Amino acid sequence: MFCMLLRKHLVGARVAELVQPQLERMVRLELDITDEFGRPGKRTLVLEAMGRRSNLILLDGEGRIIDCLRRVDTDMSATRQVLPGLYYEPPAPSGRLPVTEETEAGFRGKLSAAPTERQLDAFLLDNYFGVSPLMARELVYRTTGETDSRVFALDEKKIALLWEEIDQFAEDVKAENFTPILLKQKGEPAEFFCRPIIQYGGLMETETYDSFSQLLDDFYELRERKERAKQRGMELIRTVTTARDRLRRKLAVQEKDYAATQDRDLLRICGDLITSNLYRMERGQSTLTCENYYEETCPQVTVVLDPLLTPQQNAAKYYKRYNKAKTAEKYLREQMEIARRDLEYLESVLTELEQGETEQDFLDIRSELKETGFLRGQGKGKKERQRAAKPREFRTTGGFRVLVGRNNRQNDQLTLKDADHRDLWLHTQKIHGSHVILVTNGQTPGDDDIAEAALIAAYYSQARESGNVPVDYTPVKNLKKPAGARPGMVIYNTCNTVNVTPEEALVRQLRVK
Repeated sequence: MFCMLLRKHLVGARVAELVQPQLERMVRLELDITDEFGRPGKRTLVLEAMGRRSNLILLDGEGRIIDCLRRVDTDMSATRQVLPGLYYEPPAPSGRLPVTEETEAGFRGKLSAAPTERQLDAFLLDNYFGVSPLMARELVYRTTGETDSRVFALDEKKIALLWEEIDQFAEDVKAENFTPILLKQKGEPAEFFCRPIIQYGGLMETETYDSFSQLLDDFYELRERKERAKQRGMELIRTVTTARDRLRRKLAVQEKDYAATQDRDLLRICGDLITSNLYRMERGQSTLTCENYYEETCPQVTVVLDPLLTPQQNAAKYYKRYNKAKTAEKYLREQMEIARRDLEYLESVLTELEQGETEQDFLDIRSELKETGFLRGQGKGKKERQRAAKPREFRTTGGFRVLVGRNNRQNDQLTLKDADHRDLWLHTQKIHGSHVILVTNGQTPGDDDIAEAALIAAYYSQARESGNVPVDYTPVKNLKKPAGARPGMVIYNTCNTVNVTPEEALVRQLRVK
C-alpha cells in the first residue's frame, strides 16, 4: 500500500536535492512534483537507515507526514511518534560528539574520566558519533594489537597512538578519502567498509572495489543468494530428518517384532503338548498342566487355553501363531534390511545437505530425493529446471586433479561413469561422506598426493571436525554397485587406508577456483 502511495505522489517527480545531515544514517530526497491539477509542489522522502528502527517517510510541502513504511505510535515510542498528519521530527540527537569535531584535549579528558575497566571500543562508541562498532575495534587493534583492550591497558605512548588513529580517521571522513573494501570469510561476503581492515588477520580475505555501488550490489546479491540457498537447505534438512526419524522408529518396532519371532518354538511345543494330552482335556478349561517331554527332566508346565475353544481348536491356534511367526521372521528380516539401507542413505543425504554450498546443490539433492521416493514430485508440467552441476575440483601439490561429488547421484556419475578404471577412489572408512576421485591419467601419484586427496575426502564427510580420520583408497576398477542399491552406495573388497586430520585452510588452498 505504501508503494502505491509513493507511486501516486512521486511518479514524474524530479529530484531537486539530496541532503544527508553530518554523519547521520539518514537521507532526505527533496522532490519537485506536479499534482493532479497541474500545480507545482514539493515532496520529501526521508530514509532513516537505523537497523530495526529503519523507516521510509513521505512528507508534504509543509513537512507534515503523508504516510510512512513503519508507523510508530505512543505504545511503541513515548518520545517520538511517526504517524500520518503529524509534523515530521528527526530522531533525537544521541548526545555524543561527532568524531570529526573532537580535539586531542577533549579526547584525553574523556579518557581520563572513563572507568578503567571499560573496553576501549565501548568507550569510543559511548563518546563519539560516526564511529561504528567495526571501526571502534579497528582503531583499538591498530593501537594495542588487540580488539578487547581496556582503558587501564593504555600508557602515554598508546594514548598518543590512539589519538593519532582517531584523528586520521576523522581527517579521512572530512576529505571523503574512502576505499570500498569487501571482507570475505571462507569465500563468502562477511562485511564491507570504507577503509582497510586488519583486525581479522588471515581469517578474512580483503577485496577492493572501484565503487561503493558495485561493492553493495555484489555484497547483497551474494548474501541474498546464500540466504536463498540456506532456506532451501533448511527445508530439505527438515524433510530428510523427519523421514530419518520416522524410519528409525519403524526399524525399532520391526526389531522388537523380530525378537518376538525367535520364541516361536515355544508356540509349537504348546500345540504339541495340547495334542498329546487331548484325552485328559475338556472343553472350557483355561489352562493345561502337563509334563514337558521336550526337556530331559520332563518338568510340569502350564499352557494357557481359550475356554471358548475346544482342545483341538486351542492346539490349532498355537500352530497358526507358530506358522505366522515363522513367516513374519522372513518378512521382517527383509524389511529391516531395506530400512537399514534407507536409513544409511538418508544419513548420507544429510551429510551432503550440511556441505551444500550453492542453490544448485540443493536443487540437485531435491531432484534425487524425488527420484528415490522420499520427496513428493510436482504435478505434471511443473518440472524444475535442471543445470548440470560440476563436481568440486581441487589440485594436489603434485599437480593431480581431485574431483569431489556434491550429492549421491553425482557420486555415482563420478565414480561409475566418468572416472577412469586406473583413477583412485577415496572415501572415509565406515563414515558417510562424498566420493573423491584422484585423477591419475595413467601416472602413479605420490604419497603426498594421496594424503592430500584423503584429507579432502575427510573434510567432505561427517568427520570434518574430527582428527586422525581413516580414509580408504582403491583403484576405481575394484568398485561395484550392488543391484538395487541406493544412489552413492558401492562396495569394494580390497583397499589401502591412510589416516588424516582435515585442515580447512589446506582444502581451500588446494581448491580450483
